[in-house]
Amino acid sequence: MANGFQIVVLGSIVPDPLQTLEPVATPQGPGLKNEQMLPAVLDPWAASALYEAAALAAKAPGSKVTLLSLGPKAKLQQTMMAVAQKVPFELVALDGPAGGFTDAREVAARLAAAVKALPGLDRSRLLLFGGWESASRSAGVTLQLVGEQLEIHDQFQGVDELTVGPDGALRVLERVEGGRHQVSVCPSPPAVLGWATGNLPEPKNNPQVGMANMRTVMPALQKAAAAPVGVGGVEFASVAVPKAQRETRVVKDMSPDEVARELVEWIKQD
Repeated sequence: MANGFQIVVLGSIVPDPLQTLEPVATPQGPGLKNEQMLPAVLDPWAASALYEAAALAAKAPGSKVTLLSLGPKAKLQQTMMAVAQKVPFELVALDGPAGGFTDAREVAARLAAAVKALPGLDRSRLLLFGGWESASRSAGVTLQLVGEQLEIHDQFQGVDELTVGPDGALRVLERVEGGRHQVSVCPSPPAVLGWATGNLPEPKNNPQVGMANMRTVMPALQKAAAAPVGVGGVEFASVAVPKAQRETRVVKDMSPDEVARELVEWIKQD
């Protein structure tokens, strides 16, 4: 593409998956025990999207990668110290809760407004990247909602590969059932791509990239706008860790309908 792409990656922070997460009820609604003390990382799904964005930008001169993240400012600062050493990007931060109980619609509204407010936004070059799923909000719901609010109707989920043709068309490989890929061609941006694991390894730390990124990351965090989001009016009667239970039976020649019926009956017992 002659002028490159304007790639916006939506990525929040989540508690380090190696930590024990215990849900609790708080005056503000459900949350995690000692949530403020838990170390945070960039959502692994969003991290894949960020690495893919950087790789695409390196191949398309004139491209720019912006990481748009909504989370507690202090946690974002801790996480960005590590993320900034991976790939070049410009950070736009929103100061708000990043827990798994926040309402996806409220989060999407804040993110969509932030995308619209980006200086020099050019929809003809815009690619909205994010995770196909999420370690906090699940199933790429937020990404899809942001795309709809931006009136971007070319959306692809479960993306493993993106290539750009000589004419600027986007060739997308999406995961489908049976371990196969669906090949789609999008003539031009704007488009939304929810990334699966992609094909790229995690980039090595590069102190020079980190120093360049931190020159813009710290000012972005200092001027992060407040973005209070709630649970969308939902009331949680209780929150608890799922019970660990294993009941194994080996049965031959059961039809799928019989298996499904037995699973439903087992779930109803809880």
